[in-house]
Amino acid sequence: MMKAGLTGNIGSGKSTAARIFSVLGVPVFYADQQAKQLYQDPEVIREVVSLFGGDVTDANGHVVFKHLAKVVFSDPEKLRQLNALIHPRVREKYYSWLELHQEQPYTIQEAAIMVESGLYKQMDAVVVITAPEYQRLQRILGRDGTTEEEVKKRMSQQLPEEKLVEMADFVVKNDEQSLLIPQILDIHKRLIKQSAEF
Repeated sequence: MMKAGLTGNIGSGKSTAARIFSVLGVPVFYADQQAKQLYQDPEVIREVVSLFGGDVTDANGHVVFKHLAKVVFSDPEKLRQLNALIHPRVREKYYSWLELHQEQPYTIQEAAIMVESGLYKQMDAVVVITAPEYQRLQRILGRDGTTEEEVKKRMSQQLPEEKLVEMADFVVKNDEQSLLIPQILDIHKRLIKQSAEF
């Protein structure tokens, strides 16, 4: 079974691409969703509060992502600390999940910081979704209810798109001019073929 990674900068359309792969019958591991679920774990909450203070939780002790994002996306060291807390736990979940899908030709792991974390090195193929910055910005503003300043701060923490493309085996353009589904169908066929030779 081949392990394919799917990544791209914020607002590029990773989740949309992942859903298309899923419709094609490919098992998809949503790393970012798994990470969000970890914030319900009492041990993780304790460690988050210990690292970043009580301001990142609400009156009931639940992590408020908007507050946490403000803290970590304004300080690269705090972002590194958060990633060091969350990513090893997500990786454990991923390897358990892989065991369930050994019979598949290939699987997809969708993750936002696959290249930054070095996770891409563990993949047999990497798919990068690209989109112009102004389109990504508009998508996030329409989706997350955050300010333009907050979005740009988050964008600045990510690798430039050209660096992601350098690490890619496949690139999907999600620029509202190139059709998304035919590009993904082509990659799907190529990954199926590669997996037969794997």
